[in-house]
Amino acid sequence: MNNPLSPHLSIYKFRINMMMSIAHRITGSAMYFGMILVLILLLTLSLGESFYNLFLIFLSTWIGNIILVGVTWALFHHMLGGIRHIIWDNVRGFDLSTIDFLASATLIGGILLTFVFWLSYLIV
Repeated sequence: MNNPLSPHLSIYKFRINMMMSIAHRITGSAMYFGMILVLILLLTLSLGESFYNLFLIFLSTWIGNIILVGVTWALFHHMLGGIRHIIWDNVRGFDLSTIDFLASATLIGGILLTFVFWLSYLIV
């Protein structure tokens, strides 16, 4: 049997755009979890002040803060990854240097936007 084999990971040279592709999928899944948080928020609002306050107490714990920051980063990272895909949908940016630049910009931009968002929240 001389069937061709699919290329394996050992054949490919690791590039940042490969990691950003995986991260884009993970952040898309994480945003489903974020929507569950929004659903719980709306549910607690409809159930009354005591349930809402209980939910706010959970979000104010260190676990809640990590979840909120993680969901915020997932939102910004996924948004920037979507912009990167829109650029590619317009048949632009397919040379390797632009691909690497857009992948790096997605990673750094998501982190910076998350930092600026939470910094502005803490200031106000």
